[in-house]
Amino acid sequence: MGDRAMPAGTEAGTEAGTEAGTDVVRISETATDTVAATVRERARAALETARARTLALTDCLDDAELTAQHSPLMSPLVWDLAHIGNQEEIWLVREAGGRPALRPDLDPIYDAFQHPRAERLALPLLAPDPARSFVAEVREQALDVLATAPVSGSALFDGGFVFGMLAQHEQQHDETMLATHQLRQGAPVLHAPAPPAPADGTAPAGLPAEVLVPAGPFTMGTSTDPWALDNERPAHTVDLPAYWLDSAPVTNAAYTEFIDDGGYTQPRWWSTDGWKHRQHADLEAPLFWHRDGGSWLRRRFGRTEPVPPHEPVLHVSWYEADAYARWSGRRLPTEAEWEKAARHDPSTGRSLRHPWGEEDPGPRHANLGQRHLQPAEAGSYPDGAAPCGARQLLGDVWEWTATDFTGYPGFTAFPYREYSEVFFGGDYKVLRGGSFGTDPVACRSTFRNWDYPIRRQIFAGFRTACDPEDV
Repeated sequence: MGDRAMPAGTEAGTEAGTEAGTDVVRISETATDTVAATVRERARAALETARARTLALTDCLDDAELTAQHSPLMSPLVWDLAHIGNQEEIWLVREAGGRPALRPDLDPIYDAFQHPRAERLALPLLAPDPARSFVAEVREQALDVLATAPVSGSALFDGGFVFGMLAQHEQQHDETMLATHQLRQGAPVLHAPAPPAPADGTAPAGLPAEVLVPAGPFTMGTSTDPWALDNERPAHTVDLPAYWLDSAPVTNAAYTEFIDDGGYTQPRWWSTDGWKHRQHADLEAPLFWHRDGGSWLRRRFGRTEPVPPHEPVLHVSWYEADAYARWSGRRLPTEAEWEKAARHDPSTGRSLRHPWGEEDPGPRHANLGQRHLQPAEAGSYPDGAAPCGARQLLGDVWEWTATDFTGYPGFTAFPYREYSEVFFGGDYKVLRGGSFGTDPVACRSTFRNWDYPIRRQIFAGFRTACDPEDV
């Protein structure tokens, strides 16, 4: 057989096809580069927002206050500052960047699992100025790593996860530091630009007291949110009977009725463990409340003010929330009930990222990000309402649920067991929704918080639920 002639047009077609294929590759590479740039931009913005908040919470105090332990429940603020830098060095400089350790000698000092908060004052901590220099040096290298790090190819890097994880970690410590500010004594040093706007004209008077969440399945958790943490994963179906849920968190005025009705003196409203703790801790009202004649006052970041009747009650333990719910003839919602109310859209059957949809939280949706340093009135933020009609499911106050903290079906610890798994069990109760002290990067309808049922220094309140037959 001799050489065959190539059919007319084949050679040209081949060249055209090759060029077209090259264009596809180029377009694909350009799209990939655009996605990577967007991920890096989001990560950098989240890291910088967190750092601005960290510095605002520490630069407002002198060295003596930064190195003091304002409560055995909390670390010295300078420990939080250097711990933030230490974790960023471990994960972004060493792990993500593959670079040499800057200060490996600090690892054991700032290991949260080695040293309980009450003991951290005795550690050889970095002084404030060296701590600031350390976190600045780490941040410079971390941003250098971010500029070239992959944003796909492994679970640690997909969607910029490791950078999002560290931004969330810093913001979580920023909220912890805000709680330390609430516990410290002395003149006020934190100043919010303005208090939250009052609830709109339909709330709370025109807002239904409760909403009915219909029976049926919904998708709980997530398998797709790139910055979701391991305890939020995986997505799974939960089928719930119908239930009623408060439209807004329980207010100070409503909680005062519980106090005035002898709620703290009658064991029938309390669980066995709750009553024991109430007696042991001599609980009589939410933390930071005190009576002045016939009125209740509260201390808030160094200022004393009348307890605002229409704000959500704040600084109550799970035991107190549970007792109030029993007194009111209701109960705390389960974690699944809370999440279904917050994100299930019955019109589409979808679970939304936020109560209002996929749009990132903004000032019209929720009270987040330490903008106001206090909750808004119950019934505020109609633009942030969930499909079921409930408001303020994100922001204002963390909300206690009836559920013990554990993993979802198919849970896998990532990137280390100590983030979530070591806390699973009956010792911790789940909180949902975030507070005014929570940054949007660490607040979504799947985000899970947890704490001991005795905790009151956190910015926690609650709402109640009941079954249809109990109405």
